[in-house]
Amino acid sequence: MFVDSHCHLNFPEFHDPEHPERWPEVLATMAANGVEHALCVSVNLEDWPDMMTLVGRHAGLLSASVGVHPDYLDVAEPTVAQLVQLAMHPQVVAIGETGLDYYRMPAAELDWQRERFRVHIRAAREAGKPLIIHTRAAAEDTMRLLREEGAGAAGGVMHCFTEDWEIARQALDIGFYISMSGIVSFKKATTVHEVARRVPADRLLIETDSPFLAPVPYRGKQNQPGWVAHVAEAVAALRQVPVGEIGRITTENYDRLFGRGRPAAGVIPANTRIHGPGGDECTHGPS
Repeated sequence: MFVDSHCHLNFPEFHDPEHPERWPEVLATMAANGVEHALCVSVNLEDWPDMMTLVGRHAGLLSASVGVHPDYLDVAEPTVAQLVQLAMHPQVVAIGETGLDYYRMPAAELDWQRERFRVHIRAAREAGKPLIIHTRAAAEDTMRLLREEGAGAAGGVMHCFTEDWEIARQALDIGFYISMSGIVSFKKATTVHEVARRVPADRLLIETDSPFLAPVPYRGKQNQPGWVAHVAEAVAALRQVPVGEIGRITTENYDRLFGRGRPAAGVIPANTRIHGPGGDECTHGPS
């Protein structure tokens, strides 16, 4: 049994009018691979109502977050009160994704991004919902702001983790979880491999970040939640445990962090044969 702790199922890649079969195929691949649940992560407020319509159609299978990605310009800036209010929706389990991203712009020009991050942390504390953290080329400032704003009181996850063990240790020290994406299956991702081996079992999550970062054997294809089973396979190989064990512990961790109840009986077991029809080529974007 697997849970995809981070994906973007409302993105247009999944709802292309020229390929109407894609969405049913995504759902079928989840079922075939024993992926019982996925968290659809918000990147802006403009698209949030449509995202929630999608999530509402698949209650039980999907949950949602609310937030504004740090790399999005020219979008509505959230307030603490607004995020707290939206987080009251029964299918919203987290605040984010939020964080810092210095990859495209120098840090000196990003005061607005740091303030946006602080707003999300304050909202998470007030709402009692965990944070979904994005950090890229900004690890030191990300950890500093998390500590300054008391983010440990809300908890959360460092999504699509690509930093070294020292940053992972700092995140673990304030109570955060570490999530492995398809990058953990890449042969040259040795820093990520080390973290995947060392993260305590009770703080480990897995994700796809769909439609980006497809794991081996689908690297370069459009990613989808059903392929989180391949992320689990890569983590299991690194930790030298059965893939079903990774499915079990990451599902339990997801349920504990995001407050999800246990699934109904009769779902597909974790050792189901992993399937996948292949996807379309995609260009990596904000994740």
